[in-house]
Amino acid sequence: MTALGFLCPSDHPKDDYPRIEQLLASDVRVDVIGTDTDEDARRVEVLRRMGAADRLAADVEALRLAGAEAVVWASTSGSFVHGWEGAHEQVRSLARAAGMPASSTSFAFVHAAQEIGVRRVALAATYPDDVAGLFADFLRSAGLEVVAVRAAGVGSAADAAAWGGPELFALAEQADSGEAEAVLVPDTTLHTAAHLPALEKSLGKPVLTANQVTVWEALRLTDRRVNAPALGALFTREPIVQV
Repeated sequence: MTALGFLCPSDHPKDDYPRIEQLLASDVRVDVIGTDTDEDARRVEVLRRMGAADRLAADVEALRLAGAEAVVWASTSGSFVHGWEGAHEQVRSLARAAGMPASSTSFAFVHAAQEIGVRRVALAATYPDDVAGLFADFLRSAGLEVVAVRAAGVGSAADAAAWGGPELFALAEQADSGEAEAVLVPDTTLHTAAHLPALEKSLGKPVLTANQVTVWEALRLTDRRVNAPALGALFTREPIVQV
C-alpha cells in the first residue's frame, strides 16, 4: 500500500480525491487534510497568506500519523503566487516540516507537462486576470511556452466549486489554441476527475487538471506509476526519456 498525503485549503471541495483513488484501481491510499484559510478570495495577498509555511507545517503531523510517504500542497494559486523561487522555498519548508518528500500543484503541472513531452500550452484558468498572469509567468520560468490564456475572472473558491461540466468544457474550449500541445486547467476547486477522457476527446489533445496532476505528482514522489486510462493521457502514456 502506498499512502499519499495532501494538504488542501479547507474551503476547497475535496470530492475529486476519493474519485481519483477509486479510478487508480491500485494499492494507493489518498489522505487529505484541510488547512486553515481565513478568507475565500482570489486576491494575491490572500493566496500568499493561505500558503504560508507556518500554516502548512501546522497540519503535516496528521499526515505523518496516517503513514503518508509524500505530501503535496494541493493548491495551484497558493503556490505559484510566491513566484518561482518562493514556490521552491515553500516546498522545501514543507518537506522539512513533514520529514518526507514534498511538492505543490504548481510544480505538478510543470512535471506533468514534461512527462507527456509538451512545451507549448494553453491556460484555462478560472482566476482573475492578474492571478492567471502569475501562473503563466510561473510556467514560463519552468521553460514552458504559454501560447494562450483564458481567465474566467471567478473571484472565490466557492464560486469556482459551483461549476459543473458545461462551464468546465466551455472554459477549456475557449482557452485552446491550435498552437497548444496541451490545455492546463489550474484550479483544485473544480471537479474535473470525471471529465478527463471526454475533455481530451473534445479538444483532441492532452488536458492537465489540478487535482489530476496533484495526485500524479505524489505518485511521482514515491516512485509509483499507475496506469489509469480514466484519468487521461498523463496516466496512460509511457514516460518521456530525457536525453
